[in-house]
Amino acid sequence: MRLIRGVHNLRPAHRGCVATIGNFDGVHRGHQRILDKVVAEARARGALATVMLFEPQPQEFFLGDEAPARLMNLRDKLITLARYGVDQVLCVRFNDAFRNLEAEQFVRDILVDGLAVEYLVVGDDFRFGRGRVGDFAYLEQAGERFGFQVCDTATCQMTGERVSSTRVRSALAAGDFALVEQLLGRPYDISGRVRHGDKIGRTLQLPTVNLALKRQVPPVQGIYAVTVDGAGLEGQPGAANVGTRPTVNGVENRLEVHLLDFQGDLYGAHLTVHFHHFVRPEEKFASLDELKAAIQRDVQQVETYFQGTS
Repeated sequence: MRLIRGVHNLRPAHRGCVATIGNFDGVHRGHQRILDKVVAEARARGALATVMLFEPQPQEFFLGDEAPARLMNLRDKLITLARYGVDQVLCVRFNDAFRNLEAEQFVRDILVDGLAVEYLVVGDDFRFGRGRVGDFAYLEQAGERFGFQVCDTATCQMTGERVSSTRVRSALAAGDFALVEQLLGRPYDISGRVRHGDKIGRTLQLPTVNLALKRQVPPVQGIYAVTVDGAGLEGQPGAANVGTRPTVNGVENRLEVHLLDFQGDLYGAHLTVHFHHFVRPEEKFASLDELKAAIQRDVQQVETYFQGTS
């Protein structure tokens, strides 16, 4: 799969495509329905299955630190889109210039001159252009003028409610991982590279792998039963803590995993952590001894959880 960073990097080889546009945060089942249509139509036409997405995501641009937590970083999003058959991704920088782009200019410069879109698939709530004046009806009219077809997709519903990134975040916050897996079609996961931490886990006789979240604010906080893949591991059970570690006066969000019955050096490895069960919220304890006792209880609960699922 090709990644095109910015409209200015579009080349003739990128033209002639079946496209869709959106954030695709989480690549949930609603997104997958759109992608299935895009890929099927692209294969039928011998065209490129194309996704146009934005960095930062529009809500992050407008709301800053108040924006909802991302379900996945760009790297994981690209990997997942490739898994569903996407041929190329146009990643557009969302800034003042882009948000002030008139709908007509968006269609002409990007869809027509840039990508030579043959067929465009959008969600039923899609809006674009300055003031969000562009909608499905606008695209239909533009398609008649410029020679591309437009198809909308009905809202994907599950258990009577719309499947959305917001609903996935709500299910994660509630610790409802059965619903999360239904909405995503897979367990929720976070991936990252193992880095050196503060080595506090070793002093507690409970060593952990520390995954760099960079500046990402995760949509999960607390203690979880997880499995880990990567660096030769597959489905390795563990107890994960996501949070700031208030007992040791931490300030940045971290993902730390104590791997059950595992010894080895994973520094520098890229791991994927799959979340299966919520154990408890993160707490601030009065001492490291209290923290150690709590972590030992957490590990026991996680071991019991996996014994019950085996």
